[in-house]
Amino acid sequence: MSANTPNFPPDPWRLRETAPDPAAHFLNETLFALGNGYIGVRGTGEEGYSGPAGTSMDGTYLNGFYESEPIHYPETAYALAKTNQFMLNVPNAKGLRVYVGDERFDPLTGTVEDYERTLDLRTGMLERRLRWTSPGGRIIDYRSRRLVSFDNKHLLALQVQVTPVNFSGTVRIVASLDGAVKNLEAGDDPRVGSAVSGPALTLLAVEQDAHYAALVQKTHNSGFHLVSATRTHVDTAASATFLQQGLRLEQAYTVAAVQGQAIEATKYASYHSSRDYPEGELAERSRAVLAQAQADGFDALVARQAAYLADFWQQADVQIDGDDALQQGIRFNAYHLLQSVGRDGKTNIAAKGVTGEGYEGHYFWDTEIYIFPYFLYNKPEIARKLLDYRWAGLDSARRRARQMSHEQGALYPWRTIAGEECSAYFPAGTAQYHINADIAYSIKQYWDATGDIDWLRACGAEIVMETARIWTGIGSYDRKGRFVINEVTGPDEYTALVNNNYYTNAMARQHLEFAAAIAAKLAAEHPQDHARIAAAMALGDDEPAEWRRAAGAMYLPYDEELGIHEQDDSFLSKKRWDFENTPADKYPLLLNYHPMVIYRHQVCKQADVVLALLLLSDRFTLDDKRRDFDYYEAVTTHDSSLSSCIYSIVAAEVGYEDKAYDYFMETARMDLDDTHGNTRYGVHTAAMAGTWLGVAYGFGGMRVVDGAVRFAPTLPRQWRRYQFHIHLHGCLLRVAVDADGTTYTLLRGAALRFSHRDTVIDVSTAQPTHQEAA
Repeated sequence: MSANTPNFPPDPWRLRETAPDPAAHFLNETLFALGNGYIGVRGTGEEGYSGPAGTSMDGTYLNGFYESEPIHYPETAYALAKTNQFMLNVPNAKGLRVYVGDERFDPLTGTVEDYERTLDLRTGMLERRLRWTSPGGRIIDYRSRRLVSFDNKHLLALQVQVTPVNFSGTVRIVASLDGAVKNLEAGDDPRVGSAVSGPALTLLAVEQDAHYAALVQKTHNSGFHLVSATRTHVDTAASATFLQQGLRLEQAYTVAAVQGQAIEATKYASYHSSRDYPEGELAERSRAVLAQAQADGFDALVARQAAYLADFWQQADVQIDGDDALQQGIRFNAYHLLQSVGRDGKTNIAAKGVTGEGYEGHYFWDTEIYIFPYFLYNKPEIARKLLDYRWAGLDSARRRARQMSHEQGALYPWRTIAGEECSAYFPAGTAQYHINADIAYSIKQYWDATGDIDWLRACGAEIVMETARIWTGIGSYDRKGRFVINEVTGPDEYTALVNNNYYTNAMARQHLEFAAAIAAKLAAEHPQDHARIAAAMALGDDEPAEWRRAAGAMYLPYDEELGIHEQDDSFLSKKRWDFENTPADKYPLLLNYHPMVIYRHQVCKQADVVLALLLLSDRFTLDDKRRDFDYYEAVTTHDSSLSSCIYSIVAAEVGYEDKAYDYFMETARMDLDDTHGNTRYGVHTAAMAGTWLGVAYGFGGMRVVDGAVRFAPTLPRQWRRYQFHIHLHGCLLRVAVDADGTTYTLLRGAALRFSHRDTVIDVSTAQPTHQEAA
């Protein structure tokens, strides 16, 4: 736990701060961040922050809006990633400062009483209330409300009320649009910041008139235009002045304040970029969005936000009876996932969402393996948009395959925003070829859960088959006739460039099987689509048969003496890491040891073989899973935030109830408790999704294999009851577990069949509920 961990009361529906805590300010900026999948706004006050340097990182981010710069290598090599893409800190539109007489409202000066800041997960509202006494003795009651609209991806709105308590006199409200922002510069931690310093946007024009302000800017290299705009309304008669100071636009409203009478200022802000619209339309669209928002009014936006979230929670809420702090963590995680995920088919979900600049806003395999299942079973329309993003990147993946000397096929980037590979460290980046199998796995999950043949015909089949070609390109048959895949890196980034990584080979086998099955299905049932796709990718008649042959001969390392699946050909021959003599302050290892030192040892950063046990669950016996778990747990540091949730799920399956619960708790409040010590740079979206996986896949025992669903629920002794929902085959099912057993309730849809352990269950509109005794 971080030394600056905040102390929030365990409220199941709210994150509530009851006293300002300067020591936790940086962290709280992340936790109180708001977003809508496009705009992300860190939780700094609208008045700005006057604390010491290095204790704050104010930021506003747009998912998918990026700048690019060449990657400079002291020693380069063929086909290394050439260009980095990084999410930008865009103009700050939330600035709204209050001056009481000649004194600026600043909670770090004067005296603060009756303080409360609340993020309400049911309304999507960030609210702050306090009483402030200025250094000169003037007292005001201050209230602010803020939301980032789920109803309109371009819109941010905030409202401030100032009430003079012991005086009448001049109050000045200054609304600002500040383009003098820059990105966080990278330090020694490779997970944090970018290599760019200074402004990344060039100013093209300024617009400022009655209550409206806009900056028109352009990125230097990626060539995107951006219009950031605000409209401000003050409800009390006020004189207004306008000022431009470089890249900062200000609109100042002077009010003759009366003791006891509130002054209300409402500000609407919008962001429009040429990634979405032609640049000539951006200014007009900005004005239209803001004019409509003001016409509707702040309260209407509040009502629409609450309605959107009511529908979301009805589909996606996970309830835990018996632990309010855990319940808070689970809902907080779900809410941040919803805030962070792109849903336009052009954007994905970054490792840190839209809450901070960690990992530069890049998208990883985290989406497919951790986050995609969450949306697939809770909000499947968003899951499909995540797949659409991969479809949009297929041509870039084809180009990357050619760069990597593959004559055919597509190779998806390890880390990217717009589709090009941005990983400058290839042993733990490009070498992770399993990204192709991970994407194919998510497409198979989508097909199994939805049966959406239209999307498979239009997009999915071509992705799966093009990416499957890479395996026959990179792999080969050894002297024993085994299909082997050499010189790759699996999920465990503490073991790089190895032969026959078990996870990679096992996932490649399923990928090849799935690709061959799709080709056969299309040929038999949709011959026109098959012909179209075959022509587009110049598919050879013999390729599907070769995929089946490679899958059937796939080498999957296994050690007979230990009775475990080997992580790779060399892993078990390495010296074990000396865990007993490694000080606690030397973790994570990647920040304290050269990669080569780590690579020479038998040590895992995260679940690797153990992840395969989950994703390919039906291919292992329970004894296999238990032996593999026991062995790899002993050599895994869990330095990656992706690890604990997977170990929790597999521990639950093999009967290690205490370990399952302990690992689950490490994941569930990872960001709220800052257990990895870096949440100030952004939340851990994959771990947040892993919390849901821990409930549904772990304690709920849920598995979906070739469209067939089964549950094997257990009840942790710490809980009285829990329930979760899943969308499946057009139906919405609620699964509720308590000491008496499990109750399945069909909430939407006509009928659904699934299994409870070995019992087949049917629910329908005629009989929507079924109970199974414990």
